[in-house]
Order: sequence, then structure tokens, then C-alpha cells
Amino acid sequence: MQASDKSPILARLGRRIRTGTGPLGLWPDALLALGLAALDSVTGQLLVDGRPLDALGWTLLLVGHVPLVWRSRRPMPVFCLMGLAIGPYHALDYNHLAPIPLTMVALYTLAVAGSARRTLITGSVIVVLSLTLNGLTNPEGMVEFVRILGWIIAVLLFGGYIRVQRQYVASALERAERAERTREEEARRRVAEERLRIARDLHDLLAHSITLIGVQTSVAAHVLAADPERLDRETVAKALDDIAETCRSARGELRTTLDVLRASEHGDARGPLPGLDGLSDLVEAAQLAGARVEQNVRVCGAPPAVGAAAYRIVQEALTNAVRHAGSEPAVRVELYEDTGALRLSVTDDGTGPNPGGTPGYGLVGMRERARSVGGTLDAGPRDAGGFEVSAVLPIGTDREGNR
Repeated sequence: MQASDKSPILARLGRRIRTGTGPLGLWPDALLALGLAALDSVTGQLLVDGRPLDALGWTLLLVGHVPLVWRSRRPMPVFCLMGLAIGPYHALDYNHLAPIPLTMVALYTLAVAGSARRTLITGSVIVVLSLTLNGLTNPEGMVEFVRILGWIIAVLLFGGYIRVQRQYVASALERAERAERTREEEARRRVAEERLRIARDLHDLLAHSITLIGVQTSVAAHVLAADPERLDRETVAKALDDIAETCRSARGELRTTLDVLRASEHGDARGPLPGLDGLSDLVEAAQLAGARVEQNVRVCGAPPAVGAAAYRIVQEALTNAVRHAGSEPAVRVELYEDTGALRLSVTDDGTGPNPGGTPGYGLVGMRERARSVGGTLDAGPRDAGGFEVSAVLPIGTDREGNR
């Protein structure tokens, strides 16, 4: 059974325990009323305590059992209806022992289903009325009646105890249901976060590599088409070598990413994250694609998660610069530490993404990378021209795992 199938079952079970109702409807209470009627009839015949039963006595006794059919659903009305029959029965001094089981069951049901305050008030009213009526009609039987009242109080206390136990069990089931829902929501959240992380990793890796391959292929195609008679074989060979190197790098990084995902799936260590020490490779790859990159990195160190986020942001920013900033764009990469944060900026002299083009996931992914370590990121055109990506990533604490 799945976790999602358990919660409704726990909820229904908690309600049934709390209310004392079951899936069989009125049948259990109807059978109980029938059994009590049979027991009280036998008691009325064999044990005589008061006036023998005649037609009126039998009618009052049996009619008093009928409301028990609805005792679990309407305990107070049932008790009142029963009292309308059993009260005159005792007032007429019929066999007082016969309806005792009926009365005890009705009192028990009232105590179980009601609140402690209602049980106390009901018990007090019963005691006062019974003492008053018995003192007026049968003063000699007061000692025996006090003993019966002791049983009445004991039944009310027992019913209250059972009510408290039911409430405790029901609350435990409700807590279990809430915990189950929380676990399901947490599992769904983790799955969504993992899917988003995988999408970011694959986008950052593949978009960067494919962009570089596309630029290098364009260079080779241009050389081949520019002057076929004076073919610059060295330039073509270099472009093809650059494409091969980019493919090897992409294949290696993709394999590392897949290894990390497999390790994460089996609960093992997630493996090494790309960090600031890989920025020089990113700059070199962008230069091979034709960009003129200037870097100014003044960072002594950063937590692994922050370093990985910075690496991916710079990677995506360089990819966008190569893709959108025109031929041989001038790009500046700057990273430095300031007041407990890693600050980075990637600027170019292009115009940024084409406003009329299909929107991608690069800027969204960079912002998610920054938020994953508690940082912020801004991206947009500069007043002086060009496009800028800037981010502030806290390095006071390591949020490793929010990759």
C-alpha cells in the first residue's frame, strides 16, 4: 500500500475511534438493543424487586430499549427518550432490577460520547432527581438506592475514562496522518528539487559545450568556404582540434555529472563539485570560441557549494556572451571577496539575448544557482553599453548539498 493510500484510512479510523461509530451503520446498536431487551425481560421475570410487570410495565420496559438503536449517533436524545419510558416505569414501582442494564448502557454511551462537563451535569441531575423521587415514593429503600447511585457514578466515570482513551488514540492517529502527509510533501519537494538540479546541470553543461562547438564549427566552415583554392589547412585543423577537445571535455563533465547523480540516488557521496579552480578552463574555452576574455580573480577560497554556484554562473554568462555578443566579443570576468560574500561579474560589449528570440533557461538557471546558496543575481544591459551579469554569494556558511 502506498503512503497516499494510508492517509485516508488513518483519517477514517481516527474519526470512527473518536465518535465510536463503525462501517456497519445501525446494526451493532440494534443488536445490542435487542439483546438488552431479552436480558431485561428475563430479569423482570426471575428477579422480582417491586411491583410485578403487567401490560403497562412490559410496554414501558420494552419501549425504553427502542432508542438504543441510535445511541452512537444521538446519545443525548436517546437518553432523554429512554428516560421518558423508564422514569414512569420506576415511578410506578415496577421491578426496579429489570431496566438496570439498559440504564447503565445509556449512561455509559452518554459519558463516552459527550464532554466531561456534560457528563458531570447529567450525572448531577440524575442523582438529584432520583434522590428526590425515591425519597417521596420509597423512603425505606434509600440505602439500597444510594448503592445503585454508586454504580451509576462508577459507570459515568468509566465512560469518561474510555472517552479520554478514544480521544488520545484518535489524536495519535491524526498526528500519524499529518506526519505521513508531511513525509509525502517532503518527498515530492525533494523530487522536484532534484529534477530542477538535474535540469540545471545538464543545461549548463550542454548549452556551454554546444555553443562552443557551434562557434568553432562556424569558424571551420568559414575558412573552407572563404577561398577554397588557398585553403588554410592549419586553421581548419586547429578548429577541428578545438571541436574535438570541447567534445572530450563535455563528455568528461557529463560522465562526472552522471556519476554524481548515480551516487546521490544510492545515498553515496555526491562526488566533487566544479569550483573556482575550473574558471581558467572556462576562460580558455571562451577564448578558443573567439572571445577576448579578461579575468580578474581575487578569491582565496569559498565553500564548495558557493564555488560550484559561481562556476556555473560564470560558465553560463560566458556561453551567453559567445552566443549573443557578436564576433570576437570583449568579455571581462571579475571575482573577489567582500564583507563575507563572493562577488562576481561578467560583462561584455554585446547587447545580450535577442529580445525577439525564443526565451531560454540560462538567466533563470543562474538566478536559481544564486538563490540555492542564499545569494542574489542581477542581469541586464549596462548604461555604458553591453550586457552584465553580477551576483553576490554569501560565503559565511556552507550550504553544501544545495547544488
